Amino acid sequence: MTHELVLGLGGTVDFEIAWDAELLAELARQYRIVRADLDVTAPVQDERDLVCAILAFLDADSGGEKYISSSQLGIDFAERFDYLISLGGTCVRAALAIAKLGVPSLVHLVSIDDNVRRLLPPGIDYLSSATRDSLDPHLIVQFPAGARVALVDGEVRAEHPNRIIFVNDPPNRDLVLSPELPAALAGARAFLPSGFNVMRDPTLLADRIAFLQQAMTQLPAEAVVFYEDAGFHDNAMRELVSRDFRGRIDVHSLNEDELQSYLGRRVNLLDLDDVLAALGEFNRFAIAPTVVVHTKYWSLARGARAGEFTDALAGGIDLASTRYCYGDNFTVADLAAVRQLSVHAGGAQFCTQIQDWLGGSVRCVPGRVLDVPRPTTIGLGDTFVGGFLGTLVYGPLGTETASEEG
Repeated sequence: MTHELVLGLGGTVDFEIAWDAELLAELARQYRIVRADLDVTAPVQDERDLVCAILAFLDADSGGEKYISSSQLGIDFAERFDYLISLGGTCVRAALAIAKLGVPSLVHLVSIDDNVRRLLPPGIDYLSSATRDSLDPHLIVQFPAGARVALVDGEVRAEHPNRIIFVNDPPNRDLVLSPELPAALAGARAFLPSGFNVMRDPTLLADRIAFLQQAMTQLPAEAVVFYEDAGFHDNAMRELVSRDFRGRIDVHSLNEDELQSYLGRRVNLLDLDDVLAALGEFNRFAIAPTVVVHTKYWSLARGARAGEFTDALAGGIDLASTRYCYGDNFTVADLAAVRQLSVHAGGAQFCTQIQDWLGGSVRCVPGRVLDVPRPTTIGLGDTFVGGFLGTLVYGPLGTETASEEG
């Protein structure tokens, strides 16, 4: 069977814990954690380190991804909380989002277990490189806007909602690729390669890149290759990808946290001069002629093919916004309701400014005004990718046309 959307390169099982500020405060007291202990860059070797990391991200009012010493550490920590088991990974979350709108896809997996078999819905086919079942869940911590946790010497507080991902995932770290992947690409109209960020062995990474470069020669000439960046656990691996994973990539996409990680500084997303400077600084890292940046205020495409992606940007924004408001169980009606929401005034003004400044080399679409008490913050970038690629291949999502073509 030919698949027009092929999404890779690895899925995950996620343990999503329910936010509990009182329990975190109690753990902080038990471990005698003070503000001076909070450092988002510190390694996570044990549970005390894990609590410190959560509080550090909360204090920084940012999300991120961290390597932890073992997947068992994450499992044991999740057992302290109420938690939900779900599927993650950019390719799987993108596929799950568009599957709810009747859009089919093929995902490439590097691990499999009964959770995956149970939770993957009809409409998502998969090929897997795994030779046995395994479970190395990603620990997901979401905090709401205004979240605060008391410490003995003060408190930490976040103004905005966000998420933190804690990972030790050997199958995704090794990222063994299926020999069936090249044949699967032969009929694709879009291909998503993502997942290099958890790899730690440069020899293995070089091998996977070489395999993919050869596999992508099977793609039709008109197919779009959309590389979604992620928070690298080892910046040496990021540099290797920047150097070697070039040529057939059409779009290099990333969110605001990842952009700021590359630059090593914060970016004022509503300040034209600051964003223009950031895009200029990022040029040396970009591995494709078109760069997509998706943020809470706006999403833009800049480069050779920017003009082709206006509708896809809007599709990504609206699908991610729908998941933010309604969670995993959103409906076509929910998507239609989100499309009626006002756009963010600051985002709209910024889009006008940057398009006036850069002309046809950029397309910018403002985000929407989203105000819900308990938003879903995990997987929004992944859902954006699903909305972008689903719209690119099938047209506007949630319509009869898209469903019929799917």
